[in-house]
Amino acid sequence: LMRSLQGCRGRGVVVGTVTLCLAAGWALQTPGGVSLVVPQPNINATVAQNILLSVEYSCRGIATVEWKHVSSWGTTKIVEWKSGNYVNISTVYKDRVTTFENGSIQLLNVGMRDAGYYFVTVTEEYGTNTYGTIIVNVYEVIYEDLHFVAVLFAFLAAVSAILVCFMWLCNKSLHLFQKKTTHKLTASTTEEIELETIEC
Repeated sequence: LMRSLQGCRGRGVVVGTVTLCLAAGWALQTPGGVSLVVPQPNINATVAQNILLSVEYSCRGIATVEWKHVSSWGTTKIVEWKSGNYVNISTVYKDRVTTFENGSIQLLNVGMRDAGYYFVTVTEEYGTNTYGTIIVNVYEVIYEDLHFVAVLFAFLAAVSAILVCFMWLCNKSLHLFQKKTTHKLTASTTEEIELETIEC
């Protein structure tokens, strides 16, 4: 009986030690348990396009996600939210931002002022945070300029075709007029010769 009690006590000490080590390891890892992945750090967009600023975060506790935009016009806070709780969107972006549970946001109808750096901060409830950056380049649509050039080119081609047709018709009319005039001149010359012959 004493031997079996000592065996149980020995196993209990080993199990307790292992449990204590696991708990200590978990407690040490908890503050550093937040991670963030940015799959596409550079985004090229055109004016009026919708873009997805994609990230993926993971943490053990509840996290707060915050997005900021930094450009030559200054720094603007876009949105901040706590997973499962509130979402606080800046008035400037009120109707243009959609948030996702993984930390991503979608910007609707981007303009030239939306170009710049987008910083995302994920803060764990224990105070640990991690950062990510996405660079967004916004270009103006050049299709409108090309459309104008194409329409102008088509218009000039049509005007040129009409002018060529008009010149051809004028040329034909001139030839016909010259033939009639030549024919009349020939007829009148023949009449004069005949009259001269009769008079003689």
